Amino acid sequence: MMTSSPMPFVSVVVPVFNDPDGLRACLEALEGQTYPKALYEVIVVDNGSARDVGRITARFGRVRRAHEPVPGSYAARNRGISLARGDVIAFIDADCRPDRDWIEQGLEHLLRAPNCGLVAGRIEPSVRDPRAPTAAEVYDALTAFDQRELVEKRRAGAAGNVFTFRAVIEHAGVFDETLRSGSDILWGQRVSALGYRVVYADDARVRHRALRSVGALCRRIIRLVGGQHDRQRRAGGSPGRVVADIARDLVPPVRWAWRLSRERGLDAGTRVKVVGILWLLRYRSAWERLRLQFGGTSRR
Repeated sequence: MMTSSPMPFVSVVVPVFNDPDGLRACLEALEGQTYPKALYEVIVVDNGSARDVGRITARFGRVRRAHEPVPGSYAARNRGISLARGDVIAFIDADCRPDRDWIEQGLEHLLRAPNCGLVAGRIEPSVRDPRAPTAAEVYDALTAFDQRELVEKRRAGAAGNVFTFRAVIEHAGVFDETLRSGSDILWGQRVSALGYRVVYADDARVRHRALRSVGALCRRIIRLVGGQHDRQRRAGGSPGRVVADIARDLVPPVRWAWRLSRERGLDAGTRVKVVGILWLLRYRSAWERLRLQFGGTSRR
């Protein structure tokens, strides 16, 4: 248990879009945190869900609910920031389930590291039924982003598990909500460029639900490519860069996927499915890049 005094008030911001089941599990885990209940709040920001998330949040007396009509998780997070009362703000996604000591551990790192501006906690993929995962879940778990690597190589963290100070946000600004993806990475790099430390916390862990279907993986790759396209266009990227990205997509790292699958002990049939999903997603990525290059608009 933390012994530093005084212990700061923490605002936990949870954006949600059409995921009442994930939100329920997330809020249940947040309700059971080891950090003193009087010292944290949970702000759920509904980003225009067609499914009713109000009935979920109503079960949790400590939760404040808000709506953000502008599409995108970054707009929802910014809305949460505007409502937050804490000197510390923590971000978690609705499809993530934090460990019981998540707030306590993340805050410990934030307060302990000198001039800390951002703590990125561990994000561990999980499947619904470990005895019978879908091929999509296996692929998603194998290729999930590594928070430690993001911190060490890009000086940033994915916003599904991030702690920061309100004062840092006031200095660095909020998320760029015009981007569909990658705004959290750009924000972290902005924090680092201002001289703050960016820290990885392996013990501030959340479990992220792996996507169960190939369709869900395709929708995510479309969103990620759209965010990358928007960032490149804003930076004045050349058509040559797009061509290079498409060429890379059309030559997927099959050997890498096969070797990684084998190292994880997967049987040959599952390894074939993983490689097949890799091919499909890379070709879907290439097609989306072409569509955007010729005037298409980014999708949610």
